[in-house]
Amino acid sequence: MYSLALQDVLYEHKLHPTLSMSGEEKKIKMQTVIPKTSAALTSLLRADFTTQWRNRRSVVLLLLVPVIILISWKGLIAKMGGAFALSTCITIGLTAIGLMGYSNAIARDRDKGVFQRLRVTPVPTWSIMVSRLIVQLVLILLVTTFVFIVGSEYDEVTLSPAGYTLTFVTAFVGGALYLGLGQMIVGLVKNAETVNSTTRLVYFVFIMVGMFGDLGVLGEELKKIIHWSPYGTVKAILAGSMQPSNWSSQTSLALLATIAYAVAFSYLGIKKFRWNTQ
Repeated sequence: MYSLALQDVLYEHKLHPTLSMSGEEKKIKMQTVIPKTSAALTSLLRADFTTQWRNRRSVVLLLLVPVIILISWKGLIAKMGGAFALSTCITIGLTAIGLMGYSNAIARDRDKGVFQRLRVTPVPTWSIMVSRLIVQLVLILLVTTFVFIVGSEYDEVTLSPAGYTLTFVTAFVGGALYLGLGQMIVGLVKNAETVNSTTRLVYFVFIMVGMFGDLGVLGEELKKIIHWSPYGTVKAILAGSMQPSNWSSQTSLALLATIAYAVAFSYLGIKKFRWNTQ
């Protein structure tokens, strides 16, 4: 799957014989052509998007889960509001991208030695991860857009242009939190199967406790705790961005908390991450 990318970014040892006649002597100059970083990054992106396309069933699941919840909550929209339903569904989608998608893909490729092979190429190490993150940003864009489309066509929930724009921005901020969380799990856990089971457990806890706790089913005390959890802060900034006129100081604090979570998770994930399972 990554063979094409590896072939593109490896050193291209090409011989360019230059004959300079000095009596009967011939000097052959060997030239090594190293691909530009931009060309290598393009090859990595092509390989990552190809891999994602081959695993398009997982993308379909990422889109279906929040959409199914949004459709099933149509009766709650009149009571809880459109922003509540949309922000909840987008938060669920972002959680799935960071935990179920990104972290498992990183753990799987590390276990197969993909990163070790890529690191012998003449491209910067950062480009390997940047390529992966760009793919995840595209998925965030898809999930958010898909939720907006279903919300508009099925639930008749529409936002102002400013609301749509701000929501996309906060979706990327919230996505950064969950990508950082996924990176932290991969950094702390080396075994791919353990990463898979851990992310599934964390995903289940975040979604079930987050959704029901946010509805007040689990009690008011737990509802307050959830409000300042990673799930609650992401949902708060999404809901606030959908209605810019209702943005408050609490929403701003939630934004700061989301950024703080993202930075902390990413720092730990990068610090603890190993390119191999040894």
